[in-house]
Amino acid sequence: MNAVEIEEAVSRLAEQPFDAVEFPYAFLEAFGNKPTTLQRLRSGATNQSDIAGVLQRGNIHIKTCTPGQVADTLKALRESKKTHAQKAKFILATDGTELQAESLEGEGETLVCDYPQFADHFGFFLPLAGISTVRQIRENAFDIKATGRLNRLYIELLKDNPEWATAARREDLNHFMARVIFCFFAEDTAIFGDRARFTQTVEQISARDSSDTHLVISELFRAMNVPVRHEGKLDNRHREAAGIKSWANVFPYVNGGLFSDSVEVPRFSKIARTYLLHVGNLDWTKINPDIFGSMIQAVADDEERHALHQRAEYPQGAQSAVPR
Repeated sequence: MNAVEIEEAVSRLAEQPFDAVEFPYAFLEAFGNKPTTLQRLRSGATNQSDIAGVLQRGNIHIKTCTPGQVADTLKALRESKKTHAQKAKFILATDGTELQAESLEGEGETLVCDYPQFADHFGFFLPLAGISTVRQIRENAFDIKATGRLNRLYIELLKDNPEWATAARREDLNHFMARVIFCFFAEDTAIFGDRARFTQTVEQISARDSSDTHLVISELFRAMNVPVRHEGKLDNRHREAAGIKSWANVFPYVNGGLFSDSVEVPRFSKIARTYLLHVGNLDWTKINPDIFGSMIQAVADDEERHALHQRAEYPQGAQSAVPR
């Protein structure tokens, strides 16, 4: 499994109800362990734990516990003779409310988070999948998550709009992706203000069958290219003349040219609309806007998209798509 696939699997696990018995095996499965490997652990044939946990030799010692006992359980894992004898790289304790983990290699980094948020820190555990990671990858775990989900949206849009995959239209699709990435970031960082919520507007205004999703997004883009000031004062005359819909009129004018020219939007299937909403509902305050250009390149370029899934890395040096 590559880092994108691991992120998806860990995110699904974090969203499911906590099962104290199944968690250790589900966690290991999310990091690429095969059913036969998990079955041998379940049977006790390869489980080396001496404290009623799950210990996979050379990898990790996991133990679930009763509420409020996470710190004590992690201590027990740390002091376990088997932890060290079996050369575990990590120890992990959780009660389904809190999760604590510790790397037993290098600087001995620790992780403490609410259980539902452990998926945001999947990069901490990538060595379990044989992925040699550096600090940059661990610190940018959100970048992997966001780019992987943008990639699914991009591929689905190409299925429904094959003409946008041609050389003549590919730049238009890339420009569309730059616009939605900016909107996701802007709605979470107050650039749009308190009232304008891009993802929520698309979800509430567009039909669930996705038949008019492209029209709703196009209207939002159009609004963001029409000024709301005249000679330095608030003035709605330009938007009134343009006939901007009331639900789009709450969005501010965005200078810099990102929303100028054509506001054509590719048509959406129900799947593509769902992908858009999922990626929009991520917490975009966690991302560095300087990598926006790299994100677009990673999902738009065939070779880079392949590299995204093989190496879980991103091209460096691309220019940001955010208007200055």
